[in-house]
Amino acid sequence: MHAHNCLTYVEGFSTMETLFDSNAPKKPTNLSVNSDLLEKSRKLKINLSATLEEALKQKLATSEARKWAKKNNNAIKAYNDFVEVHGCFGDEFREF
Repeated sequence: MHAHNCLTYVEGFSTMETLFDSNAPKKPTNLSVNSDLLEKSRKLKINLSATLEEALKQKLATSEARKWAKKNNNAIKAYNDFVEVHGCFGDEFREF
């Protein structure tokens, strides 16, 4: 995806997008983890719950961003085509 330096695409969502209810209660869950990975993580006192939550947030944001890009592909292409022909608004004023 490109937008000829007019827009910056960031994989993920802005803080205005709600991916999940961050105030929902925690729920105990059983997981299977590589035993060596688990042992080394525990020795380093890595918070497994927090680490898993952060990884899941990233996966969810990436998945949602890909869905958004796919859903909006035609509009993104139309915009890129327009900029290719007409340039980006304000290009004549840019100093970089």
